[in-house]
Amino acid sequence: MPRRHIRVTGAPEAPLRAALTALRTELGVPESFPPDVLAEAEQSAKAPALPAEDATSIPFFTVDPPSATDLDQALHLSRQGTGYRVRYAIADVAAFVVPGGGLDAEAHRRVTTLYFPDEKVPLHPEPLSEGAASLLPDQVRPTVLWTIDLDAEGRILAVYVRRALVRSRAKLDYAGVQRQIDDGTAEEPLALLKEIGRLREQLELDRGGISLNVPEQEITERDHTYELGYRAPLPAEGWNAQLSLLTGMAAADLMLAHGTGVLRTLPAAPDGAVGRLRRTANALHIDWPHHVSYAQLIRSLDPHRPDQAAFLQECTTLLRGAGYTVFRDGKLPDITTHSAVAAPYTHCTAPLRRLADRYASELCLAACADDTPPDWVLAALDALPGEMTDGSRRAADVERACVDIVEAALLRDRVGEVFDACVVDVEERNPTVGTVQLESPAVVARVEGGTTPLPLGERLRVRLTQADPGAAKVRFAPA
Repeated sequence: MPRRHIRVTGAPEAPLRAALTALRTELGVPESFPPDVLAEAEQSAKAPALPAEDATSIPFFTVDPPSATDLDQALHLSRQGTGYRVRYAIADVAAFVVPGGGLDAEAHRRVTTLYFPDEKVPLHPEPLSEGAASLLPDQVRPTVLWTIDLDAEGRILAVYVRRALVRSRAKLDYAGVQRQIDDGTAEEPLALLKEIGRLREQLELDRGGISLNVPEQEITERDHTYELGYRAPLPAEGWNAQLSLLTGMAAADLMLAHGTGVLRTLPAAPDGAVGRLRRTANALHIDWPHHVSYAQLIRSLDPHRPDQAAFLQECTTLLRGAGYTVFRDGKLPDITTHSAVAAPYTHCTAPLRRLADRYASELCLAACADDTPPDWVLAALDALPGEMTDGSRRAADVERACVDIVEAALLRDRVGEVFDACVVDVEERNPTVGTVQLESPAVVARVEGGTTPLPLGERLRVRLTQADPGAAKVRFAPA
């Protein structure tokens, strides 16, 4: 069963920190940047390639988790006639990274920023990722600036992308944004986040797209101990994500029209996978009428309810198999769409944290100018899907192992105890083995050792049989 990303507040306890350090060693995760790469980053931070256009008069703002300092995007929203204008500024990493240099080579080695519960291992050195390239407030930064005009229903009317200097006015967080919008104190550029976000959500539903509102596990520190709970995303997070999706879809359309690009693609799920989800929904007592589409059902679920949260987790199985697809010289690939987006789409909005996005930005700038992409982009294009696949796999391995380690660390003194759980997955070939989701603490783990088939979707009392942070394993057996 797919696992959730874990976030830590407060300093993790020593055994947990030791296990996470050992995990980084085991996975060969680099602990620091080579001195020459760090020196290059510090030098480029002082002298980036700056664009001629100055858009610093536009009052951009960022919306991120409170602790985030690697800020990839800033936005400004306004009304435009009967519709809207979305300005979306993306950190211009290419202004700092010299193609073929040590910094570039190190980024190709790392591919993505890796997130651990206690720290992150960045794609680019901190002088760039959390400094000169990050869209921090009250700092002038080089960006790739998208201007996307929408009609009254949120559909794209026109797209323009160019390099420009911007200055963010405020670093906002999701909870604060949600409060301002809910209590009516948000000024128009921020208040429009809800208006435009909801229009884009409706268009996503109309085209059969899917945004999973999946709860994530969250560690909180209380009285020098740690608790593991579930956190459902706020509506503002979904509205903000819609602007990133909007930009990624606009970028894909630009590249397809120009004939050269890199797409994020996902084939449609096979009928058997959807049929299995219907059986799971039935087992979890979730009403799924045959006339209701999968996309409509997803939007009706409440991630605060354990049974529906479990089904949302199971729905992520349909999103497996996403990859990167390169095309050039007008020869379009067989698959150009991402089935969850239900449209062509690409990753372009997080270049501080993901390698492919720097290249997508360059391809879009060239497409908008009706120009040939830079030679360094074309030279790296064919290898990019393989690099991104390897990097994405490593990021998924990190996330999965971190969840296992944290769960084991929090339960290590409770072996033998009995917990209330819900069976959320059962192996088809061996129905005595499956996955349970505990009501408290927020743990999802393997259950085995019984003699009768597990009751999918039903409550089950389970006994903790193993919790070893060193082995990153938590195991339960029917009580």
